[in-house]
Amino acid sequence: MKPQVYKDPRPAEYFTQFHERTRGSRPRWVYELVRVVLTPYLVLFYRARCIGSDNVPLDGPAIIAPNHFSFLDHFFVAVYLRRKVHFMAKSQLFGNRVVNWIFNEAVFPVRRGQRDEEGFKTAHTVLGRGDLMVMYCEGGRSRSGELGEAKPGIGRIALETGVPIVPTAIVGSEKARDWRRLQFPKVTIQFGRPVRFEAVEDPSRDQAQEAAELVFEEVKQLHGGIRQGGRKRAVRAARAARRAASDAAEAAVRPPHSI
Repeated sequence: MKPQVYKDPRPAEYFTQFHERTRGSRPRWVYELVRVVLTPYLVLFYRARCIGSDNVPLDGPAIIAPNHFSFLDHFFVAVYLRRKVHFMAKSQLFGNRVVNWIFNEAVFPVRRGQRDEEGFKTAHTVLGRGDLMVMYCEGGRSRSGELGEAKPGIGRIALETGVPIVPTAIVGSEKARDWRRLQFPKVTIQFGRPVRFEAVEDPSRDQAQEAAELVFEEVKQLHGGIRQGGRKRAVRAARAARRAASDAAEAAVRPPHSI
């Protein structure tokens, strides 16, 4: 296992091109090409299954907030979304020309180990024009195979923007790195019901941390439900919740009985 690099020594100017690209336009044809190529691989080899994609808003700004185990998590999330999505990712991923070319479509960096305001400015731009964004709750990949701890970044964005946050659990991808050993674990992605916070102009770190922990608690519940009860039970529970919500909405608009 490669050691973690917690601080990117490269100057901020190196990453300007990626921020400008994301701020200036939405994902284009390369995004679709990558999705077409990777979808069969993820579905067939990892038996990927999605639960609750209807919880992701069909329009308007929103943040998908998953846990993070694998470099493939970007693709596990995006392949089941009808909308194109931008990703905030650690700056260490940028460097290889081919990777840069692919990432330049939908990924923008945050400089790890630095106070990087450019990443947050780009996030505000993406959400400000009504787009969808993925930001990992733990701020980075957990290498232990267990959920990590919520970092305040997701809470800060949630409070500064007031947009819906979709807690998302990715189960099984902690073993996806073992593909060279021909190990392809079954991966499940579950999108939870959106949560939302009142916008705060300049949230403190404590406020951001509290919001992040509230979101991550939802992620933990989704993740634990799939781990303990299995994918089939999670699917049944999601369908039951959907039916209950539909029945409640129908009852709310049903005309009163006449006596």
